[in-house]
Amino acid sequence: MSRVAVLIGVLALLSGSAAVAQAPPAQGAPDYAVIRMSIDVDRPAETAWARVGKFCDLGAWFKIDCVITKGDGDIGSVRALVGGRIVEVMVAKTPLSYGYVQPPVAGRAYDLYHGFLEARPVSATSSRLLYTLMYDVSLLPDQAARDADIAKRRAQFEGALKAMKAIAERP
Repeated sequence: MSRVAVLIGVLALLSGSAAVAQAPPAQGAPDYAVIRMSIDVDRPAETAWARVGKFCDLGAWFKIDCVITKGDGDIGSVRALVGGRIVEVMVAKTPLSYGYVQPPVAGRAYDLYHGFLEARPVSATSSRLLYTLMYDVSLLPDQAARDADIAKRRAQFEGALKAMKAIAERP
């Protein structure tokens, strides 16, 4: 065990937080996948963001349940998705964007999953919605599984972007 791991364990015991989530180690070096997606919207960025950019608006465009369990939709807010099976924490926010992370879960390998959603102005009357995902695919058994996982997530989130576009462009 490394000195850092021992130090973290000692600090956790001293602080009384023995329930620190310890994820099983990855099988080798991390391999971070970055999936960049975008869609053009026929509305100003501010209008599009007002319609699809709240932290739980993804319930409408992903057609899943979303509940804010902590906070008011600002940095540090926590949302629970799909009956609480997925938890995400907002870690960044600007007037036209936010970023989030899925925190470690005890007993599950941690893939450092992050997402970032942004409405970017293109002109006075149009914008582009950008969605970026980043996570460690080294936990998957081989390149075929990694490619399939990336393709599945891309298809899911491109579908969400199409739904966001439809919502943002409503009269």
